[in-house]
Amino acid sequence: MAKKDTIAALVKRGVSEEAAALILTRYTTLGSIASAGAPALAELGIEEAEAEDIIMKIGKRPARASSPSKKARPEAAQPEAVREPPEEIYRPHEYTDMEKRLFAIADRLGIKLPMKIVCDIAKRVSGADLPEETCEKLITVANRMYTSHLMDQNESAGVMAAHSLGEPATQMNLRTFHFAGVANVNVTEGLPRIIEIVDARREPSTPSMTIPLKGLAAEDEGVAKHVASEIEITSLIDVASIETDITNQKLIVVPDARKMEERGLTIDDIVEKLNKIKAVRGMVTRQDYDIVIGSDEPSFKKLQQMYDAVRNAKLKGVEGIQRAILQMNKATGKWEIVTEGSNLEEVLQLESVEAENVMTNSVLEVADVLGIEAARNSIIHEAMTTMEHAGLDVDVRHVMLVADVMTNDGTVRAIGRHGVSGKKSSVLARAAFEITAAHLLHAATVGEVDHLEGVTENIIVGQPVTLGTGAVKLIYTPKKKKGENE
Repeated sequence: MAKKDTIAALVKRGVSEEAAALILTRYTTLGSIASAGAPALAELGIEEAEAEDIIMKIGKRPARASSPSKKARPEAAQPEAVREPPEEIYRPHEYTDMEKRLFAIADRLGIKLPMKIVCDIAKRVSGADLPEETCEKLITVANRMYTSHLMDQNESAGVMAAHSLGEPATQMNLRTFHFAGVANVNVTEGLPRIIEIVDARREPSTPSMTIPLKGLAAEDEGVAKHVASEIEITSLIDVASIETDITNQKLIVVPDARKMEERGLTIDDIVEKLNKIKAVRGMVTRQDYDIVIGSDEPSFKKLQQMYDAVRNAKLKGVEGIQRAILQMNKATGKWEIVTEGSNLEEVLQLESVEAENVMTNSVLEVADVLGIEAARNSIIHEAMTTMEHAGLDVDVRHVMLVADVMTNDGTVRAIGRHGVSGKKSSVLARAAFEITAAHLLHAATVGEVDHLEGVTENIIVGQPVTLGTGAVKLIYTPKKKKGENE
């Protein structure tokens, strides 16, 4: 972690800038400060009480400012120290007989493999009566494959990830849209979608949701259609025609019985909704099968305003979802809904919706509703899905690194001058990306110091990068010739 980032992290935790700058004269990371302890900080000239307070603050996560536009969740009001995590977090993993057997073989062979790899192998061979030799071969081959995929010491993981994503992306087709399995539901794909993800767009160009159903709705097509009609936003123009009577200065709404039945609406429902519109409140009456909206003043302008107000009046549905199309999930054999538009917060509260598996392609919406960890997983899922559709094979760990960089400060940041690249601690690295003169002028004005810790800045000044072979310093001591003083 660069010194500038460490100072910022300390200030976020409530440590004064003077104390942070003093601490950074000896220590460089939060971990080294915490392990040093309060007595070591006191030796730097910080009072003992303040030193103990700093150590305590380092162990706490910085408080995030709550957004005034979002409703406070009940659990958010509870202090973090008091809030208990779910019980399953502390539930230890129960090893199966095959897992125990494979771990014992690995220990005997002196092989150390991650727990996930051993558990995945055990899951694949579960139920098979394998001899000891076969199990040993499995562990040996897995270890060879695992070690061949490890990165070398001091390898630049960021450059490797950037190359692994950038090179196939240049070969990616420029097909902008594809149909999401159903008619006329466009979803952005290819390079434009990758750009949307790394730019952390507030709204995707084609927001969409996949909503699995549960219970009777998942099995019965009729019930599923009813749920879809409840989700899809319905305007007055979708179920009725509007006639303008200029002579009598009134609007006549003629409902379509078939369309109303499909959407589950009645004439009384429409009258009730129209009476809530400010422009026509108290002027809506029902005459047989028609709805009449009279004007309170003889004005063509007023009549036009009334027409505009009622034409797109929302009668039912979830805000932001223009269409909801029903389709059968071939993998599960259950009905699900694909939408144009996205509103994750409201959809999760609907009955008959399998909330655990609802998906949206809006990463920022996932972050707002479910939190930053869910947003990180959404970035990984969306990027990998987009590249798989384009026929590209990219290791998921490269995408995971990009997702970690975009979300490691608790917010979703773009990879660009307004996000990750524009917030680098190195002046030269920021200047090398975009708006060079502005970065250099600002740095010179405030007296900013560049410690030359990264790749870009070292290349600019013409010195070896502290990665790979550049991370190792060799000292050669020549042998002394005969006759030289010892």
